[in-house]
Amino acid sequence: MKRNDRAIREIDHGRRLALGDAERTWGWNTPAGLQRVFRRGRLIMEMSGMCPGKTVLEIGCGTGLFTEMFAKSGAHIVALDISGDLLRRARARNIPEHQARFLEMSFENESLQGHFDAVIGSSILHHLNIRPALRRIRSLLKPGAPMVFAEPNMLNPQIMIQKNVPWIKKKLGDLPDEDAFFLWSFRRMLVDAGFCSITLRPFDWLHPSTPPMLIPTVCRLGVFLEKVPLVRHFAGSLLISAIRAPENIERCSSE
Repeated sequence: MKRNDRAIREIDHGRRLALGDAERTWGWNTPAGLQRVFRRGRLIMEMSGMCPGKTVLEIGCGTGLFTEMFAKSGAHIVALDISGDLLRRARARNIPEHQARFLEMSFENESLQGHFDAVIGSSILHHLNIRPALRRIRSLLKPGAPMVFAEPNMLNPQIMIQKNVPWIKKKLGDLPDEDAFFLWSFRRMLVDAGFCSITLRPFDWLHPSTPPMLIPTVCRLGVFLEKVPLVRHFAGSLLISAIRAPENIERCSSE
């Protein structure tokens, strides 16, 4: 399969991340970052219904940080990444193959076949050409099966600046193709792609640089702010869940 310019940039980006400390770049290895990983992973596991006997596709697994957590659910994880350099880090975790299988490929690759019990990922959709990506995700799901992703929220002031000011975007290591999502327009894209039972939940007020002594306080405040009308929409991330709609459905539900 011929790789396009976007894919080539992603592979090069993965190589540069792997040469350094990828998880530090992503903000996952600070005390607050690890707290965010645990909560995000748990929410994705719960909303996707991961459990023994299910086969789950993880898109953009990177270093396998979340894959290792997902594998503990008892589900079999098929974990993809376009970057062989990042996958070497993931395989070094030595997760048994019956729990997780790592594949170096783009999920658009036609050799990836089958219908999965769930398709999941963390901070990966904003790297993709989103409309065809959603249609591809739908094609990989069993009817009635969920997709669950956590993605940056464009309404968050930091995310909006980071994704839209070119010199800041470059300084922080983002690729030119990277974006973030507005809740309302993303819901429309999900409906257009053939999903129903759509939930888009703003969450995550804990910043990776939060000092350890303040983490409990910020977590409690964050849970409160996630319930406050209007204010909740400015959280750092969106938790996205939707179900592959039956072929004959005409109107989808969302919240």
